[in-house]
Amino acid sequence: MTDRLYHDPAFAQFYDCHTGWSADKLYVRALAQGVAGILDLGCGTGQLGAALAGEDKIAFTGVDLAPAMLALARAQPGGDKAEWIEGDARDIRLGRTFDLIVMTGHAFQTALTDTDRRAYLETIAAHLSPGGRFIFDSRNPEAREWESWTPDLSREMLHHRVHGMVESWNDVEWDKMRKVATYDTFFLLSGTPDPIHAQSQIGFISQPRLAKLIASAGLRVDRWMGDWDGGVFNEEAPEIIAIGRLAAEQCGI
Repeated sequence: MTDRLYHDPAFAQFYDCHTGWSADKLYVRALAQGVAGILDLGCGTGQLGAALAGEDKIAFTGVDLAPAMLALARAQPGGDKAEWIEGDARDIRLGRTFDLIVMTGHAFQTALTDTDRRAYLETIAAHLSPGGRFIFDSRNPEAREWESWTPDLSREMLHHRVHGMVESWNDVEWDKMRKVATYDTFFLLSGTPDPIHAQSQIGFISQPRLAKLIASAGLRVDRWMGDWDGGVFNEEAPEIIAIGRLAAEQCGI
């Protein structure tokens, strides 16, 4: 299904109110220093790319399936210095390689099946330069974060530069067999009687299963982190963060 949260400009405008300049962006920005070219798969509103291209003068290419998100990326301060491409990270092939490939903001979890996850990983492998690195994140299913995506636990007030204070909350249904969370996002603008509403789906995968998929795509992991502060992954960690490279480099190929 087409996810209105990202594809509809009425919803996409609120994305940065939720995320802002988060810990994953700080980590990746530090990792990117000294890198010649970066590919961001699922770049969203382009906060990271605009900063890297505009302030850090790094060649940056962002790919996203949602035109509404890319429109916001182009409008970011520094966004005119980056390259923005509308495309599907499962099958896009740009015909060139990059020194760093990132897929943060849990964009990897938009893949609901192992077939789509493998396709994302094969895209990373197809675009990774020899000696280059990749990094991406996925929520650890053992942390059961979706249990907090209820109206009572998720309700918050957000500040929007045009609409002022906006009330936001979620609701969720968990499919145990598929390990897929179907969640609803609501925004209630001041002075309006009814919220606007979008429904999304994300998939969860265990770290051992993910490790097998990474290997099957011709990649290897050098480091598993459990949070964006650099903590080592364990079963109770909130995140599964993989940092690695092409598997062939293990043998010096």
